[in-house]
Amino acid sequence: MIHFFIFLPMLASLLLLATPVRWREEVAGFAAAATLGLGLYIWLGGGAALVSVPWIQALGVTYSVALDGVSLLLGLVTALMTFVAIIYTARRIHNPGTMLSLILAMETGLLGIYAARDFVLFYVFFEDALIPALLMLAIYGKTHRMAALIKFGAYTLLGSMLMLVSIIGVKALGGSPSFALADLAAHPVTGAAQTWLYLGFLAAMAVKLPLFPLHAWLPDFHEQNHESGVADVMGTLYKVGAYGLFRFGMTLFPDASLELRPVLMSLAAFTAIYAAWIAFRQPDWKRLLAYAGLSHMGLVALGIFSLEPTAMTGAIYLLAFQNVYTGALFLAAGMLQERVGSLSTRVGGVMTQAPILAGVTMSLWFASIAVPGLAGFIGEFSVLLGAYQIYPWLAFIAGLSTIAAAIYALSAYQTTYWQARPPGGVKIFDLQHTEWLVLGVPLAVCVVFGVYSAPALNLIQPVVRALLGGAS
Repeated sequence: MIHFFIFLPMLASLLLLATPVRWREEVAGFAAAATLGLGLYIWLGGGAALVSVPWIQALGVTYSVALDGVSLLLGLVTALMTFVAIIYTARRIHNPGTMLSLILAMETGLLGIYAARDFVLFYVFFEDALIPALLMLAIYGKTHRMAALIKFGAYTLLGSMLMLVSIIGVKALGGSPSFALADLAAHPVTGAAQTWLYLGFLAAMAVKLPLFPLHAWLPDFHEQNHESGVADVMGTLYKVGAYGLFRFGMTLFPDASLELRPVLMSLAAFTAIYAAWIAFRQPDWKRLLAYAGLSHMGLVALGIFSLEPTAMTGAIYLLAFQNVYTGALFLAAGMLQERVGSLSTRVGGVMTQAPILAGVTMSLWFASIAVPGLAGFIGEFSVLLGAYQIYPWLAFIAGLSTIAAAIYALSAYQTTYWQARPPGGVKIFDLQHTEWLVLGVPLAVCVVFGVYSAPALNLIQPVVRALLGGAS
């Protein structure tokens, strides 16, 4: 079942190439819905046990996959938001076959990242998810997309090269018979070599968190992507660096993780407050959301680097559900652009003509700024509470980002949705057709997991305890 969950989107992506134009939306929607259904079925079955078979036996590469609580939760969120993106793509983008195919191909890469239990297999899926992201930007991006693409590709290529060196080094220096995670953990690298290998792996994951100063590609990537916000949803899901550090970094480099904890937590706290401050100055919704997401990922990194159970649990919770509300906010920005022809935060008066769009967008922003009763609060509060047990002053600095978030979010919201419409402004229509589903489903998820967190916490906590127990 796990193999169908991972590879069904890729099969559907290839099938779309031979599907008549008039059926492509239906095929893509069915594949995305089926993938989500398979994920729910696996969840009801308690996850998917490890499957490991030789792949490239001469090199020690295995096909090892599993879905425990953390990877299953992130996989379910990926399947859900991919389904939402598919629905909106079919409505918003003219002749969307290529975009639908790229979305499904990228979904397989993301699901494979979460399921992989072999270091080389993780690397393969990591790169597999990159190719559709680059193609979305190259094919559907705006005027300056090539500059953004080159910047994104350069950062990613540098990180990937360093990660590959670390992957080879972990096996070679540790003497493991294979690249399977269990074998690598049983044959650890020690001493200074572990620290250097961790730094190589950390560089690649910091690009995909992202983390200051390896974040410079992010604002341009989002700004130049298609104005609908669909590619930005997939880009938000591609922030897999925190998961890579959680799954492989803490397992294979425990001593280095502990040694570098003060430095990395400081960097994470700075990322959170720095990005929140920069977001306040953005006149474009996409760039504002890019920096808001960067600030959230600073908090996620703070929790991961802390090696404290409550903070790490909150980090994974925040990582999962910020994918939901940030992705939905990108789609809401796309709906705003469709109506007024601009992504400016100064258009004014949208609420008077589109009150439901304005209300749903405000509710999603409440989730983003961690209002109690919505999913964002649980993750952020847990991260700060746990981080306070390790370094109180860093928790305080990072906590300032939550105050800054309320300022930049509500300020931009006020000048966009409140105030008066400028003279001669176009008439704005409210939510219609599938737009209700596209924004309503993510909002419902944020509400449900904001008031009833047990299903998600029951998936996360056992994995965190096992990882910290193994690391100690």
